Amino acid sequence: MTTVLLINPNTSAGVTDLMSTLVAPLLDVPIELEAVTARFGASYISSEVSYAIAAHALLDAWAAHRAAGGRCDAVLVGCFGDPGVAALREIAGVPVIGLAEASLREAARYGRHAIVTGGLAWRPMLLRFAAAHGLDRDLAGVHVLERSGAELMADPQAAERDLLAALREAATDGVGALVLGGAALGGIAARLGSRLPVPVIDSVQAGARAVNEALRASGLRTDQEAAASSTADATVAWSGLSVELIAALSRGVDLSATAHPSRPRGG
Repeated sequence: MTTVLLINPNTSAGVTDLMSTLVAPLLDVPIELEAVTARFGASYISSEVSYAIAAHALLDAWAAHRAAGGRCDAVLVGCFGDPGVAALREIAGVPVIGLAEASLREAARYGRHAIVTGGLAWRPMLLRFAAAHGLDRDLAGVHVLERSGAELMADPQAAERDLLAALREAATDGVGALVLGGAALGGIAARLGSRLPVPVIDSVQAGARAVNEALRASGLRTDQEAAASSTADATVAWSGLSVELIAALSRGVDLSATAHPSRPRGG
C-alpha cells in the first residue's frame, strides 16, 4: 500500500482532521493517508516565532512516526508557508510537499495570480517565501485579513463573508487565479469559488494534487533506497532533541533502534 503522511506542524488536532477530510478523497487510488499532529509548538502558525518552532515540530513529528513503525512514500506538510519542508526533504528520502509551493505552482499555470490568507504577519513572510523559491514572477500580491486563520474559523460565517470580500478585491488585480491559503481555511474555496470571476485554488487540495504528481514522477522506492538518498549528516553531535529525531538525524530514516516514545526536548 502506498502511504502519504500528512503532518500538521501546529498542535490543533481539529485542523489535522479538516485537512485529512479534504486530502484523502483527492489522492490517487490506492494511496492511503496517515495524519499526525505536532507534539509541541503553537496552536496556529501566524508569526515568525511560531513558524520557526513549527519547522522543528515538523521534523520531530516525522521522526516520531517513523520510530513508532510508520512508513510513508511521500509527506504533505499541512501549513501554508511550508515550515521545515527543505529540511525534511534533506533527510526523508521521499517527496515532501508544502502547501504554499504546491498552490503557487498550480496558480502560475493561470499566469498572474494573487494570494488571500489570514494574519498580517503572513504578508511579508509569504512575499519572502515566494521570492526565495522563484515563485514571485507572476505573483500580483498577497492580500491578508487582520485575523489569523484560526481566529477567522472561530466565526465561520463572518470568515466566509470577509474572505469573499478580500478575494473579490484581489481579483481586480488582473489575475487569472487566486490562492486561498491556510490549513484552517481548507474547504472554503469550493464554497466561494462560484461567486468569483477567476478560479480559486484551495491550498490544502493543491497540496494533495501535488503529492499525486510527485509520486507519479518519482516512482516508489523501498525504505532502503530512501535511506540511501538521505543527505543527513551522521557525523554531527546533537543534544536536547527527542531521541527519535536524534536517531533520524544520525541514521537517516533507520529508526528501528528507537521504536519507543519519548517527550521532545528543546521545543
